[in-house]
Formats: sequence, structure tokens, C-alpha cells
Amino acid sequence: MLTLRKFIYIRNTMKKIFIFLLATLLFISCEKDCYNAPLPIIFEFVNSSNENLIANGALTTYSVQDENNVGVQLSKTSDNRVLVENVGAYNGTKKYKFFSNIKDLDFSIQSSEFNGGCDGYQINKLTFTGIDIDVTDEKGYYKIVLE
Repeated sequence: MLTLRKFIYIRNTMKKIFIFLLATLLFISCEKDCYNAPLPIIFEFVNSSNENLIANGALTTYSVQDENNVGVQLSKTSDNRVLVENVGAYNGTKKYKFFSNIKDLDFSIQSSEFNGGCDGYQINKLTFTGIDIDVTDEKGYYKIVLE
């Protein structure tokens, strides 16, 4: 049997639960938090005979620095290409320098904010500067002839 005291206790408990749920809903955003990181850039380094220079052992050391002389993370892929990671997360153009035991290259990356449902950035343009740089924009990577 439900007494008046139990009824008041249950009613007060239900009020507290309702207020808690209402407050929780007010502080939780209805939108999903998401971020679109720029896609990484992939380089394949070849010689004039189209031989991969990492696979044949000619390209042994390489690194990339940004215009502030900060090192950029690089990873070698299973198909002997170089993945340039964590670049392009800014509005504007930034200059980079590629150093290797064969040849050094200068390039720049132009990026902008991603105009979609999520926040983020996208790489709009990659430009190599200098003399005698043979670069081909392949499907999903850049083929660079180093000699």
C-alpha cells in the first residue's frame, strides 16, 4: 500500500531525475563534433628510368622541414613511397623543404578551411619550386624524378 510519505518521496525523486535529465540535455550539443584532417601527401621518388629510389637503395636519407625549420613527420609506405603527414591544417600557404642524400627540393602547400558539415582543412594546391624538378601528379600521389 502506498502511503502519503512514500508518494511524496517518489514524486521528489522523479522531479530530481527530470531536472537532471533536462540539465544534461541543455549542456550537450545536438551537433556531432567532427574534424576533417587534410589528406596526407604521398611522394614516390624515381630515377629517369622510373625505378623507385627507395626500393633500389639509392635514396637512403630524407626529411622535410616547414618554413619555421620544424621537422615534418614522414612515413615510408609498404610500396616504398613517402607519406608526408600532418601538413595542410591551416588557412593560406606554407613553404616546405625536402632534404635527401640525392637532391633537395622546395615546395609549398596552399590550404583552406573545409566547407562541409565538419570543421577541418583541405589541401588545395601543392607547388614545387626550383629548376629541373620533374613532378607528375599521379592518382593519389606525386611522382618525383630525383637525379
